[in-house]
Amino acid sequence: MSIDDHPPQDDALQDFEARMYTLDGIAKRVLVAGAGPAVIVMAEMPGISPHVARFARWVRDAGFTVYIPSLFGTDGAFPQAEEGLAIMRRACVSAEFHALAGKGASPVTAWLRALARQSLDECGGAGVGAIGMCFTGNFALSMMLEPVMLAPVLAQPSLPLDDPAGVESSATELAAVRERLERDDLTVLAYRFEGDRHCRAERFAAYQSALGPRFIARVLPDAAANPEPPPFFKHVVGSPHSVLTAHLIDAAGEPTIEARDEVLAFLRRRLAEA
Repeated sequence: MSIDDHPPQDDALQDFEARMYTLDGIAKRVLVAGAGPAVIVMAEMPGISPHVARFARWVRDAGFTVYIPSLFGTDGAFPQAEEGLAIMRRACVSAEFHALAGKGASPVTAWLRALARQSLDECGGAGVGAIGMCFTGNFALSMMLEPVMLAPVLAQPSLPLDDPAGVESSATELAAVRERLERDDLTVLAYRFEGDRHCRAERFAAYQSALGPRFIARVLPDAAANPEPPPFFKHVVGSPHSVLTAHLIDAAGEPTIEARDEVLAFLRRRLAEA
């Protein structure tokens, strides 16, 4: 039996509008839905899966306009193991992403900051929120260099892949982000599972050291993770990992649902009530 012998449940994403945005001379597909202040949801590996779309719908239904940029993978595809691993390998050698230590923030974050500016123009309000996950986890932090960004959430930030205690941002970028957090009285909300092999305690400690008390860390017990995630997460990721998506248990009282609700409240506090 193949490790991908799991009933696929693709998401047609029919309740999202697919738009092309050309920013800084680079065109990307973005799925958009909802009304209200803008929130950019950046998918984890291997792309905009049904679980990522489910989370985006929760954000939309909480009173926001959600923007999901298509950065890798096949939009709406159920995360199979072999194809997901191939997508991850391609992303690791792409010029848009810096998967390894010592290279600084991924170049795609400049495009994402431009998307934040564009989304504010379209939606209005006091500012924009951003949620990064796994491969894109740190992107929400790098986006804080853009003044319109007010609500960054880092879900299991996993880059760099080769240094558990490393962070993708350079020392200069981290210093600039910390100065902005302190000047504008903002915070960064971050999540990981205790036994996550890809976002370990050393990384959160590094963020805490760099950003101080403005970095609000939430560490969930491994027992709170969905024990039967899709094949990519079961066979490739191989540990509790995706707090808001594939490892979330959608039931009242579950720690992952409480984390989701905390994220939504954070967005309301920073954006809807600003």
